[in-house]
Amino acid sequence: MSALLLVDGYNVIGAWQHLQQLRDRHGLEAARTELVELLSNYSAYQGYLTNVVFDAQYRATPGQQEQVTEQLVVSYTDSEQTADTYIEMTCASHRDALRTARQRVIVATSDRAQQLTVIGFGAEWMSTHRLALDVEASIQKVRQWQAQQRRKHQPKTLGSRLDDRVRRQLEHWRRQS
Repeated sequence: MSALLLVDGYNVIGAWQHLQQLRDRHGLEAARTELVELLSNYSAYQGYLTNVVFDAQYRATPGQQEQVTEQLVVSYTDSEQTADTYIEMTCASHRDALRTARQRVIVATSDRAQQLTVIGFGAEWMSTHRLALDVEASIQKVRQWQAQQRRKHQPKTLGSRLDDRVRRQLEHWRRQS
């Protein structure tokens, strides 16, 4: 993996407008599910090992981890632990690897105190806004790649090579005669 991406889940949900709206309309579980799905695709695209961390304050269960994909884990903290503390402890455990540049750790949060703390450990910081832009850019790049793949596998006839505007104009002329 090129990097370990730690995401403060509730911080991102609170910062991304469409996730806020989803949370307000359909509940926190729907917003969590949407965030995890978006980050699953993003992690696969970037080649990141991603850990989305949620505070236990919104769950009555003890801390646990759920392996969603090969590249994405969702962690729920223990009841007395915040996501910030969990992320800081993870950064601290990677401190030696970070200082010798053997590993990249990126923390996605807009919490200013968290930002300063993780940078102190040698991790990189990414704002929730930047993460949203990167996720959207990766979605667009995948769609472009998929469109190119579809075009590659289309029959190589004259009609398949025409763009839609030209095809419509030819059809219009054909119907007039």
